[in-house]
Amino acid sequence: MDDLTSRREAPTISQVAEAAGVSRATVSRAFTRPDMLRADTVRRVVAIAEKIGYVPNHTARALSTGRYGNVALIVPDVANPFFPPLIRAAQVEAEKLDFCVFLGNSDENPAQEEKLVSRFSTQVEGFILASSRIRFQAARRPLVLINRDIKGIPRVLMDSGAGVAEAVDHLASLGHKRIAYISGPKSSWSNAQRRAAMRRRAKVHNLQVLTVPAQMASFQTGYFAAPAILGYGATAAVAFDDLMAQGTLAGLAARGVEVPTDFSIVGCDDVLGAVTYPPLSSVSNACAEAGRVAVSLLMEMLKTRVVSDVRCVLGTSLVIRKTTARAANPR
Repeated sequence: MDDLTSRREAPTISQVAEAAGVSRATVSRAFTRPDMLRADTVRRVVAIAEKIGYVPNHTARALSTGRYGNVALIVPDVANPFFPPLIRAAQVEAEKLDFCVFLGNSDENPAQEEKLVSRFSTQVEGFILASSRIRFQAARRPLVLINRDIKGIPRVLMDSGAGVAEAVDHLASLGHKRIAYISGPKSSWSNAQRRAAMRRRAKVHNLQVLTVPAQMASFQTGYFAAPAILGYGATAAVAFDDLMAQGTLAGLAARGVEVPTDFSIVGCDDVLGAVTYPPLSSVSNACAEAGRVAVSLLMEMLKTRVVSDVRCVLGTSLVIRKTTARAANPR
């Protein structure tokens, strides 16, 4: 009996059509373009398909309709704590329309990002590129950008400059005169926004600012930035993200510098703020909301086949915890 069962042919689209009293085309549309049918028709077809065990052939569907039911999300560093909430929110939003999300990690490498775009383009209906490092090329598929501001392409931007300006104002109010900015990757749009905000507000408060360059946002980069910061005589720092801020906390501790008694530090993204010691003051953003909105924009494009110059800006703000205090005498 088991052998006979295993050899039994899978239910076909024709069987579903016959059982539902509709055409094969209607069955196909129920799974590929339900918006073209009445809701009760879609429900009846899907219920019958589930009852007899029919599973749509996604490969055949893609070849005949160009609809894959997949989108790709490419991020620069999947290990960075900033991205998991964004990825999860994107998956949840895509699942609402029965889309799968293919995840790619470019490892901050533009060539790898290009490679992933090329490889995924034959399997997905659209792309979301988070903090993209590549120069935009003619889209092979519909595209949404996160934290890359290019006119004519739908994009979701986190206005981290506003939160960083709050951070500088906060440090100035505590009497800090020499502060450091622990920079993110040079090609990062977010890094440019945060660095510019630092300079603008520092000028307003007549503060001296040192920028510590970095090629990659990581714990190690933050850790090894500590000597340069201390050598500059800074009493406070703003880090490109929480991961670098966490590294700087460790680097300062290794040199006997206590936070916030001897030194104040602020992170960005607010993904580690509550789990560091001391709890990290950080510029909070809406990373999960960015993932949700980006998928929503992409789904709208796939539905209408219209590319609009949508620029969705999400706000940020400073969350003060335990890593900032009155300025101590510079070392």
